Amino acid sequence: MESTVYVVDDDGMVRTALLRLLASAGMKARGFASAEEFLQEALPGEPCCLLLDMKMPGSDGFEVVRRLEHRGDAIPIIFISGYGTIPATVQAMKAGAHEFLTKPVEEERLLGAVREALALASRQLHLRVEHAANASRLETLTPREREVLELAIGGLLNKQIATELGISEITVKVHKRRVMDKMQTKTLADLVRAAERLQIHSARQR
Repeated sequence: MESTVYVVDDDGMVRTALLRLLASAGMKARGFASAEEFLQEALPGEPCCLLLDMKMPGSDGFEVVRRLEHRGDAIPIIFISGYGTIPATVQAMKAGAHEFLTKPVEEERLLGAVREALALASRQLHLRVEHAANASRLETLTPREREVLELAIGGLLNKQIATELGISEITVKVHKRRVMDKMQTKTLADLVRAAERLQIHSARQR
């Protein structure tokens, strides 16, 4: 999957140097001179990360993090600063930075940090897509199938589910098969994991 590295730095020379370095490593990168300019950009539905100058006129790096999180666009961020103090590093990490680098940045370290950030972004995107798909499948269940699901993930046998719901064991088997089909799971263990990711709790434990 294609990925994008965003570079936000008000220093034109630094920004250009970073873009050239990323391009030389075969990475697609886009540069922005200010936080406001970057925040007007709609992030793509692909893995991406942000190389962000910590101190800039207007919105600083921490404000960018807050605004991205507020609109649901949290992505891996690598802070870059000319002031590599311990308090600054701690503050960046508390803000959720993936990495904190000090100018002038060592090229290999920066490229390594970017590759790690993009790998993380790829995993996060996969999880978001998977969660959305599972949530969509869950919506296709009937109220009765949802009841069967919540009892089945608690480890109850078909006979116990039948007693709990006041229906026949054969009917339970039919409902459970439909649940498995709709949720696209092959085993009960798969169904349990899907339910856990959707934060569905069992209605009763075995």
